[in-house]
Amino acid sequence: MSYSEAFKDHIAHPRNAGELADANATAEETNPVCGDRLRLSLRVRDGRIETARFLAYGCPPTLACGSVLAEMLEGMTVAEASKLTRKEITSALGGLSSQKQHAASLAIETLHAAIDAAESNHRISK
Repeated sequence: MSYSEAFKDHIAHPRNAGELADANATAEETNPVCGDRLRLSLRVRDGRIETARFLAYGCPPTLACGSVLAEMLEGMTVAEASKLTRKEITSALGGLSSQKQHAASLAIETLHAAIDAAESNHRISK
């Protein structure tokens, strides 16, 4: 399977890459099989994600999934974000091969961990 233009664009021009100094929701997850890591930082105010940043370490699909996830999240409510699926991440990138679906799964797992961490600290609400 060749990569889509959307995928190539996210690799060439990642959206929202980097740290977020004033994040109030942060998580980092690792794929134990391949070692890919994704860190997601969010600034949430009044139940809405104002800003999202990511750092990715691993294969190009992990970078592309982090980029598309961070781009999609900005402006969403926490409730909307918590309902995002691996399929939506994959579709936004124009598809991923079955061998690279783990990158979209890692993005969703990291998102859920960031939301869970923030909610357990009572820093945000859905």
